[in-house]
Parts: sequence; C-alpha cells; structure tokens
Amino acid sequence: MPSSLSPSIRLLRALPLWLLVLLLGGCALFGSRDPLNVQVAGIEPLPGEGLELRLAVELRVQNPNTTPVDYDGLALELEVNGQPLASGVSDASGTVPRFGERVIRVPMTVSAFAAARQAFALGSLDPTEPLPYVLRGKLAGGAFGVHRFVERGALDLGGALSPYR
Repeated sequence: MPSSLSPSIRLLRALPLWLLVLLLGGCALFGSRDPLNVQVAGIEPLPGEGLELRLAVELRVQNPNTTPVDYDGLALELEVNGQPLASGVSDASGTVPRFGERVIRVPMTVSAFAAARQAFALGSLDPTEPLPYVLRGKLAGGAFGVHRFVERGALDLGGALSPYR
C-alpha cells in the first residue's frame, strides 16, 4: 500500500529518530574520561593591599587521559578547619598534555575578616592536631567544559602539609 504522506511529512516524522541516533553516536565518541589529579605543589606569599593577605598557590595538574585537556581560566576556594579562608582566580590558559602534567600558579586573597576568624578559632584548638583543609576549584575551557576538583589534606601547625585522602 503506497504511503499517502508527502515526502516532507515523512522526513519530519523520521527526524527525532535520526537526532537520537546522532546524539548517541556523539556520546560514544567522547567515551569516559578519568578525573584530573590536582595537588598543591607550593604556597608563596605575595604583596597585599591594606589588611588583606595574598598568596600564590601552585597547583600540579595531572592528566591521566589519552587526550590533552585545554584550559582557559581557573578558580579556587580554600577552606581551613571548616571555614572559608581564601579565594582566587587566574586567567591562565594552556594545555595539560595527555598522560602529562602542568604547574599552574593562582594568586589567592585572604580577607582580614577571614584571617581574624581563623586566628580566633586557632586559640581554642589543640596545637598538636592538624587542621583539615579543602581546596575546591575548577579548570575552565576546552571542548569538555569545566573540570571541577577537590584537594583535601591537613595543615600541621608546625608547617608540614600532609594529604589524608
């Protein structure tokens, strides 16, 4: 029995099926990606303004994937002992090579209020216990959008930094 539908109507009816096939095929091309490994590689003081403290945090970003990761911007938030302490952004851009790593430097600011809150809290803590920290961040850009990461560890009041994942 011949179809009484015009060719354009048949095409419109088949369009959702073709879109679904293309979408599923596109997802298969990307495959699964392992998350980036991000660790604090260093912290250095920077000149501040007024009552604020400034730090340069160096992050070692490792890419355990078979394809490089392009980035264009980075944002960080540092929490110490459950309280926000510092935040920072960088417009750095580049590429973390496949199965490679890159060190990215991000300036961070500690407000006078956050520093005072931390100092007040330190007075009631046991100095032999390490202070837990959480560094949250996002590496923006590239074909895969935003890469979010979380680095956890403990700050020893004696000055040592020891991750406790």
